[in-house]
Amino acid sequence: MQNIILSKSNKYIKGTVNLTGSKSECNRALIIEALSNGKVKVDNVSDSADSVLLAGILRSSVGCGQLAVSSGEALTTHDSPLTTVDIGPAGTAMRFLTAYYAIQDYEVILTGSQRMKERPIGVLVDALRQLGAHIGFEEQDGYPPIKLKGGFEQLSRQISIKGNISSQYITALLLIAARLPLGLELHIEGELTSRPYVEMTLAMLQTAGIQHSWTDNVITIVNQDFATTSLYIEPDWSAASYWYAIAALADEAEIFLTGLTAYSLQGDSVITEIMANFGITSQFKDGGVHLLKEAKPLSRKIFDMKECPDLAQTVIVVCAALGHEATFTGLETLKIKETDRVLALQTELAKMGVKLIEKGQVYKLDCSEKFIPERMFINTYHDHRMAMAFAPLALVVPQLEFENGPVVDKSYPAFWDDLEKQGFAVETVEG
Repeated sequence: MQNIILSKSNKYIKGTVNLTGSKSECNRALIIEALSNGKVKVDNVSDSADSVLLAGILRSSVGCGQLAVSSGEALTTHDSPLTTVDIGPAGTAMRFLTAYYAIQDYEVILTGSQRMKERPIGVLVDALRQLGAHIGFEEQDGYPPIKLKGGFEQLSRQISIKGNISSQYITALLLIAARLPLGLELHIEGELTSRPYVEMTLAMLQTAGIQHSWTDNVITIVNQDFATTSLYIEPDWSAASYWYAIAALADEAEIFLTGLTAYSLQGDSVITEIMANFGITSQFKDGGVHLLKEAKPLSRKIFDMKECPDLAQTVIVVCAALGHEATFTGLETLKIKETDRVLALQTELAKMGVKLIEKGQVYKLDCSEKFIPERMFINTYHDHRMAMAFAPLALVVPQLEFENGPVVDKSYPAFWDDLEKQGFAVETVEG
């Protein structure tokens, strides 16, 4: 395993960064493209490992049920009529492909990494079964691997799903809705977590010609055809968040992130508002956003991450590094991500004396025993965001070592290279 040793000789940063396409947008667009029968094309495909994998799986799946696909191997043809698709650790792909394959005519076994087999999918499977899908659990009820048996015949157009579990379940259903013979009337029960991700899905579908109505807690999409169009993938605001964190921990910072606009489908663009609390101004001009660090007292004490959970690790680490005892809400979904991100944060922050205390659904940082070690070893738990959220600490801690550096390939393959271009010392060692 390759580890990364990271350091920065000063606390000044000035430069330009070109970000990859958004993984969240790209994965939605790839499913839309596959469902459109060639009418929709995707431009600026993300080079994230998850998107590259999903694109390969969908290319192999169109019109053929005889390919076995693995997250770590070349595509190979087998004589068996049963497809096995291994998506590795790609959670978005697992949810989206579950819905996609549910309405195909061939049989598929959908599996993934050991961690993926621990991430629940029962809520989505139950909803698809109500619609008419034939899906079975191969090992443990409610969890991958699953077997999708084909022969879909729609039984109902109306289903209900809880809004506080994962917006990816809702997105998976919305993506296939226009292809359902009876369409879909989706009732969201209770409060909707990560609402911007659902809005992103509907906006991308609308660009592809799919109309919808959203009244109160009910989203309706009738059976309809896709339009002939292209979907352009914006640069990734989640990736941008790490550069905002770097700016927040620097003494002086001027960073230009190309391609980003003030009007984005991505919920994580809210990082501009969050980081304004840390003295980071965002100026949109010259075809991107200019970040500038300004002196500003930090006063905001409560951060609600319900609509942007992928930013939680980044913001929590910044607060911990600054000794800012903030309170966080909206972290419920973090426990079923690539790892239990709450536990991972608690474990790694303890290495600098900071506690993340959980009381019900409220989390508070206790920095009373915070110290800055000369060196920290960061366990990444096979989670790309753990690596990237902790990387800005190199502006505070003299030396960081990250377990499994290539884990960032999942969403931002050029991350370490981009850091090196901006003056960080990056060394690859055998772990």
